[in-house]
Amino acid sequence: MPSQYNSAVLQFRFYPLRFEFIAKDSLYFPPGKAANILRGALGVIFRRIACVPQCAGARVCEMRESCPYARVFEPAAHDGAAFPKSPSGLADWPRPFVFRARHLDGRTIAPGDRFHFDLNLFSLEPNVLACFVLTFASIVQEGLGPRRGKAELLQVELLSAEGVPQQIVYEHSTRTIAAALSPVSLDLTPCAGAPSKIRVEFLTPTELKYEDRIAPRPEFPILFGRIRDRVATLSRLYGAGPLDIDYRGTNSRAARITMTSCRLKRQEIERRSGRTGQTHSIGGFTGSAEYEGDFTEFLPFVIAAKWTGVGRQSVWGKGELAVGPIAPAGCC
Repeated sequence: MPSQYNSAVLQFRFYPLRFEFIAKDSLYFPPGKAANILRGALGVIFRRIACVPQCAGARVCEMRESCPYARVFEPAAHDGAAFPKSPSGLADWPRPFVFRARHLDGRTIAPGDRFHFDLNLFSLEPNVLACFVLTFASIVQEGLGPRRGKAELLQVELLSAEGVPQQIVYEHSTRTIAAALSPVSLDLTPCAGAPSKIRVEFLTPTELKYEDRIAPRPEFPILFGRIRDRVATLSRLYGAGPLDIDYRGTNSRAARITMTSCRLKRQEIERRSGRTGQTHSIGGFTGSAEYEGDFTEFLPFVIAAKWTGVGRQSVWGKGELAVGPIAPAGCC
C-alpha cells in the first residue's frame, strides 16, 4: 500500500439534510416505496420551480448546463466539460442526492403527526440546496403517496457526520433559508486503527454490477470497487473535485480481503413510473456479509457509503448500508 496520501484531496464533502413535516391529511407510504414516493414528488415540483414553462425537456433544453433541474434530475455525461467514463463505465452522471426514508416504509401518518426523512445532497452549489428546500416547502399543495395526503414542511436541519442535527437550514415560521452553510467533510485517508474484521449490513435492497451483470454476492473487491467509484464520481462532478485514488493498487489490495460469512435474501419491490406507466424493479438483496483482512485504506470509504449508498438506483434509497465494528475512537 502506498505510504503517503494527500489528505487535502481525500476529503468527501456533502450536505446531510433532515426534512421535518407535520401531516395535514392521512399519509400512507407503501412497504419499500417511501423513497420512491418522495423522489417522484420531488421531481414534479422541482421541475416546476426550476424550469421555464415552455421547456420541451431537459435533454433538449439549451439552458441545461445552468438549469438546476437538468443537472440534478437528468444529468448527462455531455454536460459542460468533457467527462471521460469512470472506472465503473458510467454512461451518464449519477444524480447528486439520495433519500433515507426506510423508517417510513409501510407506515400511515395520521393528521397532526410529525414525520421526517433525510436527504443527502452531494452538490455543493447553494442554488441546488435552495431548490430542494423550496420544493418540499411546496409539497403541501401537491400531496404525497397514493392517497395524495397533504403535509407542511416545518424545518430543515443540517446533520453532523454522526447524524446529529447541528444547524437550522430552514424554518417555516420565518420562511428563510440560512445564508451560510458548511458541508460535512469525511476524511478518506487510511485509518491505522481499522479492525481486521468488519460486518456490512445491507439495510435496503442492493444490486452491484460487475462485468455488465448483477453480482450474485457482494464479494469485497466488487463492493469496494462500486463504493470507491461512486464516492469519487460524486466528488468529481458535484463536490470539491477529483480524489487522489490509486485505482489499480486498490483493486489489487481489495482482492486480498476475504468474505467469511454471507447471509442474504432477495427482496422484490416494483415501482410504477408516473410518466410512462411502465413497471420497474427496485428490488435487490438485503442481509449481511462479514469480511476479514487489512481495512486500513478501505474502511473510510465503506463508512462514506453509509451516506452515498452503493449500487444501482441508489437515488431511490437502494444500497443503504451500515458497517461495524466501528473503528477505535479517534480513527476516521
